Amino acid sequence: MATQILKRSLLTRSYTPSRTQNLCFMFSTSPPPQDAPPTTTKISSAVSVLTHHRSKSRWSYLRSLWPDGFSPAEFFQIVIRIRNNAHLALRFFDFTRRHSLCEHNLESYAAIIHVLSRARLKGQACSLIKEAMRVSPVSEPVRVFEVLVKTYRQCDSAPFVFDLLIDSCLEVKKIDGAVEIARLLMSRGISPKVGTCNALIKCVSRFRGVLAGYEIYRELFGLGYAEAAENAKRVVRVRPNVQTFSTLMICFYRDGALDRVKELWNEMQNCSCAPNAYSYSMLMAVYCEEGEMVEAERVWNKMRTDGVEADLVAYNTIIGGFCKAGDVERAEEFFAEMESSGVECTCTTVEHLISGYCKIGDLDAAMLLYKDMHRKNFIPGELTIDAIVKGLCKKGRVHEALDIMKEAQGNLCLSPKLTSYVVLLRGLCEEGKMEDALKLQAEMVGRGFQPNLQVYSAFVDGYMKRGNSEMAERLRKEMQDAQVDGFSDTVRRWKPLMEINDTET
Repeated sequence: MATQILKRSLLTRSYTPSRTQNLCFMFSTSPPPQDAPPTTTKISSAVSVLTHHRSKSRWSYLRSLWPDGFSPAEFFQIVIRIRNNAHLALRFFDFTRRHSLCEHNLESYAAIIHVLSRARLKGQACSLIKEAMRVSPVSEPVRVFEVLVKTYRQCDSAPFVFDLLIDSCLEVKKIDGAVEIARLLMSRGISPKVGTCNALIKCVSRFRGVLAGYEIYRELFGLGYAEAAENAKRVVRVRPNVQTFSTLMICFYRDGALDRVKELWNEMQNCSCAPNAYSYSMLMAVYCEEGEMVEAERVWNKMRTDGVEADLVAYNTIIGGFCKAGDVERAEEFFAEMESSGVECTCTTVEHLISGYCKIGDLDAAMLLYKDMHRKNFIPGELTIDAIVKGLCKKGRVHEALDIMKEAQGNLCLSPKLTSYVVLLRGLCEEGKMEDALKLQAEMVGRGFQPNLQVYSAFVDGYMKRGNSEMAERLRKEMQDAQVDGFSDTVRRWKPLMEINDTET
């Protein structure tokens, strides 16, 4: 429907003056400005050479006939006459640029962009649109839009060109220009394609915040603007699809607005938009985050009842939720179902299970899974290493935890978290291995982590167990001073303590 409206708006020639002004976006529909009237004979001859000469000879023949090249107006007329052969038009454009045979302006760019768009050559068209936005200081997105509108009828173009213009603006982060173009289209009764709307919503949410993305969503799809719509021209709008809602749900989820995810789910249902596995996964993730595993499993069962096949994201979501809740046995059941369904697990799947076993204190099972990760060439993340280190230290297996962390630093090139250093230091100090603890603390400082209250307390307790009350008292006093200063200048403070310790030992 949008395509038919746009073609009626831009291709019909029998307009009244007011109708012309409204449907052509309030821009002139006259031919592009010309530096000099194009020579009909020259244009016809060039078209004949392009269409009838062999591909190997046509380019040298063109250069021999017109060594001074073509004006932008001449190029425009040549291109629209060969518009049904988009690849030939593009080669001609590249030929004129390569041999400096035309000083291209926005109008000549518009001609080749229209030809490529109507041929659905998206990549090439977008590339030239981005170039067109750089050809002169005033070639901002809206200016390119104006020229494309002005040349639309002559080039017998397709509405797809304006979607490509919005996509290109988003690729080069000209978000305001993309929004303005979308509004200009809608003000004249045209809506961008739903895929373009989704891309615009996603980009605005990313760079302007999810609330701004949500407002654009409501504007693009005509939601909550009844009063404005009553005073404006009727817009033939596309309907949001499942990707639209999934885009917004993931943005709100990452922003921590879990209730808004549920609201969008209900809104999607009200729009009679069938959810897919990803949108089901988003709703499950919300309930998993809230610890409502009964509700999460209810969503899982509804997904299966509705005939939607669970994918990797869905399995990882429900497995991760049960592991976080400490119900690793139920997570293992879903893991077994996942494998029997032919869905291959990923590093994330195993990491969820490792974290779950660490949470319930089953370090042997966690270590078996950790070794299995190595066999599968999975690389664990810092959070997984941190969970294992914490779990092992809690069980008194400090040196085993230290080996795991060193392996992560060496073979896996991972940077340990501060919490990993803290639990290891506490464990070493509890065992009275102060020299090892000092070396690890020096490494921690070298990685940019400052000793905190927990680190000071661990060393104080460690020295007290060794009977070194003098060192413990010095550290206790330093800890009090550091609390006042906010633990600043820690490297300067700790270096003398290490030297004193070396002297005493």
